Amino acid sequence: MRKFIMSFLTAMLVSVNPVMSETLNEADIKKLALEAILENPQIIMEAVNLLRDRDEADKEASKKQAYLDNEDLLISDPNAPTYGNPDADITIIEFFDYNCGYCKKAMAAVQEVLRNDKNIRIVYREFPILSEGSIYASRAALASRAQNKYNVFHEELMNAQQLNKISVIKIARRIGLDIEKLLIDMNDPNVFEHIQTSRDLADVLQFTGTPSFVIGDRLIGGYIPEDAMLEIIASIRG
Repeated sequence: MRKFIMSFLTAMLVSVNPVMSETLNEADIKKLALEAILENPQIIMEAVNLLRDRDEADKEASKKQAYLDNEDLLISDPNAPTYGNPDADITIIEFFDYNCGYCKKAMAAVQEVLRNDKNIRIVYREFPILSEGSIYASRAALASRAQNKYNVFHEELMNAQQLNKISVIKIARRIGLDIEKLLIDMNDPNVFEHIQTSRDLADVLQFTGTPSFVIGDRLIGGYIPEDAMLEIIASIRG
């Protein structure tokens, strides 16, 4: 920060008097910078705001590039569960944790969007980060694909309260899953690969929590309601 402020003030001095700046040494610059700060303290805030804006712009550019670098994997990962129209013009990728309250709330919004727009496809990215129960629930959900029960199991898990091993198996039994097979399939390498890929993608996209969304090429960290999703979708199509 100090180095940036000095550079900021040096640039100001150069712009004001380029000839004088050529004769200044480092000590002179520091002295003039201190005098400028004492006379006009708001320079510090201007420098801080400029640094913040620059960092934010760099962050957004980095996230955009990360999306472009991983676009095919995000949209077309064969090891990620999907739902909706396979030929949709808009794909929503959702990173979620079954023990996340806002993820449970987001499910209702996503379901409404899918119900009202038949040209949407969703890609589910299991991203368990909150607890061991979250990891167990994600492994069970991914394992349920072998019994063609992922979508119904996903919905039941999202509608449940805090999940752990006991509650996950109870729900699995209630919807008719073969528990013995489920426990075996939970150790399938594809289950662990999906979760690790979700973590890797979240890292490069700078998603630090759940839910997080990729809608088209828009990256959204945090919960968004149905109307906000519809606005984003409309703007992409527009």
